[in-house]
Amino acid sequence: MRCPHCGNTQHKVIDTRDAADGIRRRRRCDECGQRFTTYEHVAASLLVVKSDGRREPFDRQKLLSGIQLAATKRPVSSDAIEHIVVQIEEALHSLGRAEVKSEMIGNLVLDHLAQLDQVAYVRFASVYLNIKDLADLRAEIDRVMGR
Repeated sequence: MRCPHCGNTQHKVIDTRDAADGIRRRRRCDECGQRFTTYEHVAASLLVVKSDGRREPFDRQKLLSGIQLAATKRPVSSDAIEHIVVQIEEALHSLGRAEVKSEMIGNLVLDHLAQLDQVAYVRFASVYLNIKDLADLRAEIDRVMGR
């Protein structure tokens, strides 16, 4: 793990706390002295079934990155994005299944983004729903606006 400020790999843990979805650690870099927070999450053996039938392990970081990309330059806090990811993870684990369809995850993201930020919703939907032209995009915008 590297310091996000200087890139140094030497640091000390100064505080450890339980978080709802893992462990939160405050660290101090030995080189620059800056503090930063890391989160450790328990790796689950949840498999995601893709639309083509492939199976791959659930990747929390992939989910987080997709939502962050959709919310780029939008007034959406990183805490709000993290909260969405935690809620989706909890929903998936509460199903008690070893496998979930990627479609279910995508729909959960869309549900959360529709409530959080409509522009982020449309950005995510344009990729996830494979929107090909402006007519399809317009139809999705009308749908989310309740028309």
